[in-house]
Amino acid sequence: MQHTIKRFDEELNQLKELILSMGGLVERAIGHAVKSMLEQDEALAHKTIKRDRAINALEVQSDELTRDILVRRQPAAGDLRFIMGTIKVVTDLERMGDLAAGIAEGTLRSLEHSPKNFSNLDIMGEKVQKQVNRALDALSHGDIDLAMTVIEKDAGIDVLYKRMYREMLTYMMEDPRDITASIILSNVAKNLERISDHATNISEMVVYMERGHDIRHVDHEAAAKILAGEDW
Repeated sequence: MQHTIKRFDEELNQLKELILSMGGLVERAIGHAVKSMLEQDEALAHKTIKRDRAINALEVQSDELTRDILVRRQPAAGDLRFIMGTIKVVTDLERMGDLAAGIAEGTLRSLEHSPKNFSNLDIMGEKVQKQVNRALDALSHGDIDLAMTVIEKDAGIDVLYKRMYREMLTYMMEDPRDITASIILSNVAKNLERISDHATNISEMVVYMERGHDIRHVDHEAAAKILAGEDW
């Protein structure tokens, strides 16, 4: 949608680009955090933690631009939905960055208690990164179908987390020496599961921005019916 005030369009585009840049940093942070754990890479873990400050800085910059647009432009309808949605997206991205840093901190704690078995951490990490990538692509292109795919696939991440958690409990019972490493890995898996939840939140906001439907508290089937204009 083009506005009569060209500068308004530029500001909205600037806000979107800022959020997508923040998303790119978050994607890399997640990848680096998981890699640091799998490879027990201390330097990469420190680097991931340090770079969380850049994510936080973009959060502040996005918030400032959002406030400025709200005050000066007083947006309505679709523009207001977009801006309100971006406020929530930025919060989710910042939290995802914190969770990635938490995984890297887990790497540092694990160096003295290196896990003997990483269970399905590599698979879970890859799937969660795909969830984040899909959510950001959906945001970038206003892709409702892709957003719904993210929401649907979150259940699979939950299954992987529960499987890893059960395996960690088994290792702890079999050998008390594995307790510390297993607790650390369980926490890492939980962080990944929560990152996927935030990717789902972003996808729900995409639906809200594009269609005006708030599907945050309905299941996937009900959300699909809402988007199709069916009763549920």
